[in-house]
Parts: sequence; C-alpha cells; structure tokens
Amino acid sequence: MDRHYMKMALALAARARGRTSPNPMVGAVVVKDSRIVGQGFHARAGTPHAEVLALAEAGDEARGATLYVTLEPCCHHGRTGPCAEAVIAAGVAKVVIAMLDPNPLVSGGGIRRLREAGVEVVTGVMEDDALELNEVFIKYITTGLPFVVAKAAMSLDGKIATHSGNAKWITGAEARAYGHCLRDWYDAILVGIGTVLADNPSLTTRLTAGRGRDPVRIILDSRAKTPLDANVLNRQSAAPAIIATTAGAPPERLEALRQAGAEVLVVNEGPRVELAQLVKILGKREITSLLIEGGAGVHGSAFAAEIVDKAVWFIAPKIIGGQEAPGPVGGRGVDDLSGAAALERVKVSRLGPDFCIAGYLKYRGG
Repeated sequence: MDRHYMKMALALAARARGRTSPNPMVGAVVVKDSRIVGQGFHARAGTPHAEVLALAEAGDEARGATLYVTLEPCCHHGRTGPCAEAVIAAGVAKVVIAMLDPNPLVSGGGIRRLREAGVEVVTGVMEDDALELNEVFIKYITTGLPFVVAKAAMSLDGKIATHSGNAKWITGAEARAYGHCLRDWYDAILVGIGTVLADNPSLTTRLTAGRGRDPVRIILDSRAKTPLDANVLNRQSAAPAIIATTAGAPPERLEALRQAGAEVLVVNEGPRVELAQLVKILGKREITSLLIEGGAGVHGSAFAAEIVDKAVWFIAPKIIGGQEAPGPVGGRGVDDLSGAAALERVKVSRLGPDFCIAGYLKYRGG
C-alpha cells in the first residue's frame, strides 16, 4: 500500500512539471484508516508546499494519519515556513518519504526533526521514480548548474536534413508535439545562429488549446548576426530572448539587438561562445534547466564541452541519404571509439511512426 499511495503522490507532483523552478516538484497524500483525507502538490515557487496543502485539506483527520510525500519535508525557512514543523503540529503519526532532499540546507534534517518529535519515518519508497522526477532540481541544487538536455530529430541513416537543407518534417506530429512538451517543461531553450538564419524559428511552445509556457530563448551568436526582424525577437511572447555573444561582436550590432528587444549577454572574449561559461551564468540566474535544439555545430560543441546531462533523440524510419546531408552532431568528434560518450539508463518509446531514445550521458572518465 505504501507504493500505491506514493504513486499517487508522484502523479500529483508531476502535475506541476515545468512550473516550480527553482523549487522541486513535490506531491503529498494524507491517509487515515485506508482513506485519503488530504492531498496536494507544490504548484510554483513561493506558493504553499505540498505537505501544507494536503494537511490543510485533511484538517483534524491528519491527527494519527500517515503522510506520503515524494520529497523529505523541509526544516528551514525559505520562501515559506518549514514543512516538518507543520507535519508535527498536525499530529501526523507516520511519514513515508520517497527521497531525501539533496538541498544541503535540508538533507536529512527534516527526517531528524520528525523523529525527534516521535513521528515514525519510512524512506526510499519509489525512490528511483522520485529521483527521475526531480532530476533537474537535484542537478541544480547540488552544483548550481542547469540540467542540460540535447534534443535532435533525425532519419534512420542519421540525417537531420537533406543535402539542400530541407528538414520539414523528418518526424511526425506525435514526435513534434512531444518536442513542444519539452519546451514547456524546461526553463530555457538554446539554438545557434545557423538555425536562426536557416529556419527563422520562434522557439515558442505550441501545444493544443493554447497550453504551454514559452521558455527563455537563447541564441548562440558570437558575431551578433541575428536579424532584427527574426521571429525569436517577436514581442508576441513574454519569454525573454537572450543573445549569447562574445566581446568581439560589433558594438553597433549589439545595441541594435537591444533596441529590438533582446538581452545581450557577453559571455567571453574568444571567437566562440564558451558553453561551459554560459551554463554557469545561467545557473546564477536561477535557470535550472536548458533544452538544446541546435544543429550539428551547437550539439558538437555541447558534447565536446561535456555540459549535456541527457539526450532525447527522435528517429524517423526513413532514409534520406547523401554524403552532403548533415548529421545531428558536428565538430571534430572523438579519435577513438573508447572516447565516445555513452548513454546510461536508456529508454526507448514509440511516438506515432517514430522512435524516441532517451538516456543520460556518461563521459569518458566521468
């Protein structure tokens, strides 16, 4: 029964996917005499935590009940009060927790406080599911860096476009819709100037019935070549547009882009934007996750810099062919297969006629 109720709590938490940054997703269920008497989830940063909402719904029924929560209740004052104290005050007899909070301000402290107050605590129920649900938060809170996802769509023979540059559409509607879900879930999206010049994308989220949140839009543009009328600079979206550039970009172009509504972010000196430095800057801005939808050059740079945590690859069962047709990852690449980055914890799924392969990067020596 612990797994049954924890599964419900995890489902509640996932309802806020893409909305809680820089906080984790958390769900809570209060059970008494085999009845659910309260439930809640953390909707967004600054709003009540899941435990508080679930306990409020339970009211007096919380006394002597069991609380199922996907993340260790906090024990410190942040934007809201400590949840561990609220649990104790409500008279909960037992707390079942999926995973410990990786936040150094909390980790283990919430559990200690509950046990000191005489509350029975069980941990590790559906822990792997909870860890995957909050993989963004875990990376960010322990390193200060955003969780980076590289996404690409290619044919069965590894092409992202024809030799003439045509790429619409390699994958079907289902895969493209899932791609927009990824935009909705992650804080920011990144492409290179090559993609902007070739495709003029808006980089917005387009889901059915107008649902979806537009991510912060970031363009790698070392020489400030982004056209002033580019769709990514459109005012119809409230999402900021950031031009990540270098000190070598022409000052007059930088000012023109500012006037067009973009934020100009000078990352470093050299000829190219250093991605390792860029993600550090983004982390300091509380951008906790980054989706890379670049072409071969941007993906090649991202993998070479070893900033990618997860790859999501869509593969269409079609053959494009052509030696001049581009692949999804450019750059120099590795000299020997022993140096290739490998995917771990790989999942394969079907989206209409296409396949999606997702996994976590393990770099050589990492």
